[in-house]
Amino acid sequence: VVERGQKGHVPFTVRYMGMYLVIETTSGLILMWDKKTSIFIKLSPDYKGQICGLCGNYDGNGINDLTTRSQSVVENVLEFANSWKVSSGCPNADCIKDPCSTNPYRKSWSEKECSIINSNIFAACHSQVEPGKYYQACVTDACACDTGGDCDCLCTAIAAYAQACSEAGVCIAWRTPSLCPLFCDYYNQQGECEWHYKPCGASCMKTCRNPSGKSISISPLYCPLYYKPYFHEDQMKCVNLCDCYDNEDGKIYRRDECNVW
Repeated sequence: VVERGQKGHVPFTVRYMGMYLVIETTSGLILMWDKKTSIFIKLSPDYKGQICGLCGNYDGNGINDLTTRSQSVVENVLEFANSWKVSSGCPNADCIKDPCSTNPYRKSWSEKECSIINSNIFAACHSQVEPGKYYQACVTDACACDTGGDCDCLCTAIAAYAQACSEAGVCIAWRTPSLCPLFCDYYNQQGECEWHYKPCGASCMKTCRNPSGKSISISPLYCPLYYKPYFHEDQMKCVNLCDCYDNEDGKIYRRDECNVW
């Protein structure tokens, strides 16, 4: 899918990369969604210290992320969030409900399953990324998912801590066949098993749209076969040779349709 702006300009493209739906803009913004409950927002380093809002200011200092619209740094999350309302006519959020109190029957299960964050499995990361807030967020999210999809909520919360660990340079292989598994067969065509899972992502994955492998998009699924090193985004397959990618329209054309100059 390619959305065109004025004068034929392509402001963003939408494509699939492994388990993610990726929206990549020409201005340096990338959104990655796992089609479930996880979404990642990645910005080009050119934006460092030049943004504001609910996602912080991207200056590398997490202490001042709760900066209000009036440029005051606060500790109260509600005060921070309410300051960024689109319209003053919108009502303020006045309380944060505790889903474990609303759904007390889910509390013990949530605490038990989320305890992996505080366990020895993540021990190598504890000194790099404080696990307390991630554990509490996991329990809260797991308690809140009481209308189906509870495992998705749990897995997303644990994966958030694993992602933070990965960004801090600590790779944790925490998924198992019984806990939030990613099965190869789910992402490959029947009878094939070319896609493989890598806990901290393949940061240099080569694709037909990104043959150099230089990108800030990271997928935990990658093509490990040396004779099929490229991922073809349109075919969702690992290939040994790509077709032609047109930078102007963001499309991949068959080799017999390519114009070679």
